[in-house]
Amino acid sequence: MNTIKAMGLMMALFLLGCGKDYGSSPTAPSGPAATTFSASGDITAKVNEFRNALGAPNGGTPGEQPGGRREIAWDAAATDPFNNRNDFPAGFFNSNAKNGAVFTTAGTGFRNDSTRFREVNPTYEAEFNFFSPTKIFAAVGSNQMDQLFQVAGQPTPAVSSGFGVVFSDVDVADRTTIQLFASDGSSLGVFAAPVRSDAAGLSFIGVTFADPLIARARITLGTGALGAGVNDVSAGGTVDVVVLDNLIYGEPKHAF
Repeated sequence: MNTIKAMGLMMALFLLGCGKDYGSSPTAPSGPAATTFSASGDITAKVNEFRNALGAPNGGTPGEQPGGRREIAWDAAATDPFNNRNDFPAGFFNSNAKNGAVFTTAGTGFRNDSTRFREVNPTYEAEFNFFSPTKIFAAVGSNQMDQLFQVAGQPTPAVSSGFGVVFSDVDVADRTTIQLFASDGSSLGVFAAPVRSDAAGLSFIGVTFADPLIARARITLGTGALGAGVNDVSAGGTVDVVVLDNLIYGEPKHAF
């Protein structure tokens, strides 16, 4: 196979893995062995264990690094112009901040919020908390979003060895999940965040593999999207509304 054909095949496989089907997640087949990290309540120790498993932080250093991890906490001053709006740029964390992450959703956009989403619905201020002060994040008009991996600061498809999320206010078991996909679109597994166990309301789920395999991560936040008239099940509503805080993942590596 000549070089041009090989490059074309690689791109076709990657695009297949980025398909925007935001329907119900299928049951994942058996695949590569995964190590999971899970906690609710005081999640700090487990989050740090996950961080250490991935390696030292690379911050926003552009370009592929030999190892380590990236982390998005939403709190950097560069995000301030987009705070508390419904148009947070999907590519901000690879173009503005060089973290190797691009987001997609079936909804209408994304919101980085410093008010615990009270401007969306006043009841949310009592529902949501943050892990790293003081901003939290969600898709707009959907309870699902995908993170695609790219080489930091470049439009180059990449894969990661691990992915973890801090969630706020998980009330319903097995409905707040991360589903991980390989470059060919095959599922690497569906992993559920534990239900909140205390008033702080934080939950964490992280997954690592021995090799960089994850090209895309689908995040499902509870059972429905945030909305002005949508109250959480713990506030008399019928929907488990969930938002996210820190995203932690292994250094995105060029996808061969």
